[in-house]
Amino acid sequence: MKAGPIELDVHAPLPRRRDWRIGVVGSGFIVNDCHLVAYRKAGFNPVAMASRSPNRAAEVARRHAVDRVHPSVEALLDDPSIEVLDVAVPPQAQRAIIEAACQRGTVKGILAQKPLGIDLAEACAVVNACERAGIVLAVNQNMRYDPSVRAARTLLHSGRLGEPVLATIDMRAIPHWMPWQQELGWVTLRIMSIHHLDCFRLWFGDPERIYCSVRPDPRTSFPHADGIAAYILEYASGLRCVGLDDTWTGPAKEGCPADLRIEWRIEGTEGLAIGDIGWCRDPFTSPSTIRYAAKGDADFTAPRWEANWFPDAFIGAMAQLLIALECGEPPAIGGRDNLRTMALVEAAYQSVREKRAVAPDEPQFRSLTGLPTGSNAPFPGQARER
Repeated sequence: MKAGPIELDVHAPLPRRRDWRIGVVGSGFIVNDCHLVAYRKAGFNPVAMASRSPNRAAEVARRHAVDRVHPSVEALLDDPSIEVLDVAVPPQAQRAIIEAACQRGTVKGILAQKPLGIDLAEACAVVNACERAGIVLAVNQNMRYDPSVRAARTLLHSGRLGEPVLATIDMRAIPHWMPWQQELGWVTLRIMSIHHLDCFRLWFGDPERIYCSVRPDPRTSFPHADGIAAYILEYASGLRCVGLDDTWTGPAKEGCPADLRIEWRIEGTEGLAIGDIGWCRDPFTSPSTIRYAAKGDADFTAPRWEANWFPDAFIGAMAQLLIALECGEPPAIGGRDNLRTMALVEAAYQSVREKRAVAPDEPQFRSLTGLPTGSNAPFPGQARER
């Protein structure tokens, strides 16, 4: 028997108050083409900027009508009018900025980039610094706010798909690696796979273990290990999640026709959902899509929307922090909860090194994070969405 229609809830909830005074650190692509575009679209209030390149910051500020450009990051951190700090810098620069903001103690909330640190230990240090300072920390794991990802979450929570059996994310894309990544010697697991691992956590909670295998990407010239990554997440229920993050995709930039996409698929005992995230196409702002069906349906249901991952999901990433500030509840992607995603990424790296399945709550991770033992054990006051 065909089920009735369902509201997929693809748009992020928004705060009641939109005029929180936001100070932005950084002026690169992600700020210029995503953060500030999304904030203006949502009616948020970026009032000041700073970056290591004041001229570039001034150019970006003019484009997006941001009134003040501080001559340095330190000057912005000293600005007592800033209520929310939006940090959009490379991972190796993020900790020092956040800790400096914590020492000043003037801002109420900080939105940090993913990855939260260059490794799990640094991420833990950032979380602890914010907690000591009484500053609410949220993490910009913005793929959670892609419309198709949110739609999948709604389908799962509604029971339309039944018990999850198998889920996959298949990325065939060519990311634009930044110069700062050459300094770190890693690329895919902490930069791209972290999105997919976090989505699996959003949909299904924490796995018991992960097995990961990597190889270098032939196109990436600087030394690295994790150019192409494949991983399996094992859940106590029997659910298996499989990710393939292929940054080579064949010689698509060397004269071969390209087949670029990011697709996800969730198979349940009662139904099937298939999504496509339009980020890696031209233009990169192509809307994401979903089609789904359950037992008794004559065909797939395939709603359409104009929203997309870049830049629309960045509305949700900031909104979840602002909602937390006005409601006094943990952010939907709070720093403490995000340590679970970071631990899962670190478990993937350890799996590569030791050629075995690794549990993200093994003692070496718990000693850093204070993670409770056992799959899906919640943090006190674990994240909720209004």
